[in-house]
Amino acid sequence: MATASADMRAGGGGRAGAVRALVLLLAVAVLLNFVDRGALGIAAPKMKADLGLSATTFGLAASAFFWTYAAMQPLLGWLSDRISVYKVLAFALALWALSTMLTGLVGGLASLIVLRLLLGLGESFVFPCTSKLIARHVGPAQRGTANAVVAVGLALGPALGTLAGGAILARWGWQAVFAAFGAVTLAWLVPWFFVVRALPDVGRSAAPQGLSYAGLLRQRALWITGACHVTANYAFFFVSIWLPLYLVNSRGLSIGTMAWFAAATYGAQAAASLFFGHASDRMVRAGRDEDTVRRAFSVGGQVALAVGIVGIAMAPGQASLLGWLVFTGLAMGIGPTMTYAIGQIFAGERLAGSWIGWQNAIGSLSGVAGPLITGLIVDASGGFAGAFAFAAAISLLGAVLFQWVLPPIRPIGIGLATGKGSAPA
Repeated sequence: MATASADMRAGGGGRAGAVRALVLLLAVAVLLNFVDRGALGIAAPKMKADLGLSATTFGLAASAFFWTYAAMQPLLGWLSDRISVYKVLAFALALWALSTMLTGLVGGLASLIVLRLLLGLGESFVFPCTSKLIARHVGPAQRGTANAVVAVGLALGPALGTLAGGAILARWGWQAVFAAFGAVTLAWLVPWFFVVRALPDVGRSAAPQGLSYAGLLRQRALWITGACHVTANYAFFFVSIWLPLYLVNSRGLSIGTMAWFAAATYGAQAAASLFFGHASDRMVRAGRDEDTVRRAFSVGGQVALAVGIVGIAMAPGQASLLGWLVFTGLAMGIGPTMTYAIGQIFAGERLAGSWIGWQNAIGSLSGVAGPLITGLIVDASGGFAGAFAFAAAISLLGAVLFQWVLPPIRPIGIGLATGKGSAPA
């Protein structure tokens, strides 16, 4: 795969075209990932009432996704380093697509939670597999851009899902949202089959020899990067899960207007992902230290997120609200691009699946706790003000972690395979 990476850096040849197609299809998979997981939030204005859910029980159902999503990623990252990552990703997508479709048939909280657990299991494969494939096929000078393209999928998933889901919800009801989204996701498997066939040496597992999981877990950088990931995720999960309900119930927007406002937020996030990913790569290619670049962008994104979250809560009218939503979307575009690139730098190609599996599992704790915290705050206070304040505080904590706690960003080294590696000092 080193040849494929070289071709990607050179930007020419059939292999480079296959790698570009791979990155694009990974972005589509991430897009579908966020469309399907976000379907619950889109359906919430009608589904919550039909199933008799309180804010707390709705938060419990939203949180259930992250129980399996977070818990399984270390194992699945380990698997992606040892067996065909291409087949693993295809299986995962089929599993979460079927879980999404079946959610349209639920009749209460218990069955909803079971299917959210299955959805979390299927989707937990995505980021370890994606990071493994990017680390394998994409050179360092294109790392930011490749992660940015994937992050565009992350942003456009909620945007397209909100627009399409809002239209389906208004016309056919919440059950149709899940049926349609799951069916579209299954169709992804067709182009994936052809793209994988065009890649060189797809059967290679690149399993690291003698990898000690004790050695991996002793890496201080892994745990700190995971903690940074928690803070980078919190505001995004808060917005993607609760924004439709907040805009309709607290701000009085119609479902149609809510869909457009939310889509504008995620559209801004997609544009920012491409811009900042490309800009960071240009700075690295120009000779700037990659640690300085990735760290500075991360800190700036966290501070901007805190400002945007507060702005949404305090916006006096719809025009101001839309402006702050777009600003927050721009800020959300920075975090995923940088956070995954940082993990890939630490791990390298051979360990990217295992590292990102653990990093994303830790980062997903904000998805486990966040919906419950928000639901409890809303039920206790009768409004969203406290929940917005808490989300902003978590974002500011992230800026502190990225700037002053995260170790120097450089490869850990081969010692990790024997359990003797140490975090950069």
